[in-house]
Amino acid sequence: MSTELTDQAIIVHAFGGPDVLKWEQRPLPQPGPGQVRVRVTVTGVNYADLLARQGKYGTSQPPFTPGLDAVGVVDALGEGVTTPTVGQRVAVYPVGGGYATHVLASAALCLPLPDSVPDEAAAALTMLATAYGILTTAADLHRGETVLIHAAGGGVGHLAVQYARALGAGRIIGVVGSDARAAFIRGLGVDDVINRHHEDFAACVQELTAGRGVDVILDSIGGDTAERGAGVLARFGRLVTYGHAGGTPGRIPTAPLHRECRAVVGYSNGTLRQHRPEQARQTTLEALEYLRRGDVTVTIGARVPLAEAARAHSLVESGTVDGKVLLTPG
Repeated sequence: MSTELTDQAIIVHAFGGPDVLKWEQRPLPQPGPGQVRVRVTVTGVNYADLLARQGKYGTSQPPFTPGLDAVGVVDALGEGVTTPTVGQRVAVYPVGGGYATHVLASAALCLPLPDSVPDEAAAALTMLATAYGILTTAADLHRGETVLIHAAGGGVGHLAVQYARALGAGRIIGVVGSDARAAFIRGLGVDDVINRHHEDFAACVQELTAGRGVDVILDSIGGDTAERGAGVLARFGRLVTYGHAGGTPGRIPTAPLHRECRAVVGYSNGTLRQHRPEQARQTTLEALEYLRRGDVTVTIGARVPLAEAARAHSLVESGTVDGKVLLTPG
């Protein structure tokens, strides 16, 4: 009988719907030079995981394990690693996917967690770093500026609302798809709410700002939403695009950009991690500091056993869950 140590993970063997997420055994991963292995206590579902499962995100090719982040305890170190230490509680960006009971991560992107930050909140690592990075690195938000946030009740959106408030935004306008989510984001400090199913967000922005427009737009929708958003930017305004959940990329005319000194900026936490890991680490540490201080809180919309990841993906796709959906191995 084999004595090889085994792990359990979600494996995608073919692109498709939630049912392609299979709970299987695999060899226990061993850390290479500069890596650590983490026994996972909780991991989060990101919208990018759904796109990867569908074959619409990055270069993931079957078979693969989804998952951009995880929280747990370091249980093995690779060659040359002195920090973090075995037994330390950390949040990580995994190498090879986070939907597993054990994951590998670069020690450089392994973030020690203070006792005051619970595992479940830290499991929103990618969303926290994305929301903070969009507003600081990409949008260069200044105190007193007006911010429009699409999908404001979702994972990144509800955190962006709080970061915008903590960073000194003068007015925050949230766009949502239901009355329930409108109530949710009002509780987070949004000044004005637009229900995209009943209202024209561009017309509402013009009315709310007396035709001036908004200084910053956070857009994860793309398509027509991005194009129309660029049209309601104030002079010197910035639109940050960080996805196209609507299914198609946006097409934005350039003439109004140069005439009004408007800018369109792209942002990807994954690209930052891959090509500027030190900057990604610093951005994430800063984002976590707001969490530690209590300026930002993570709303947990649902907790689902990791083996039932398909159900978690269906919940996210339904658009009915506020905040973060978590997966727990135990």
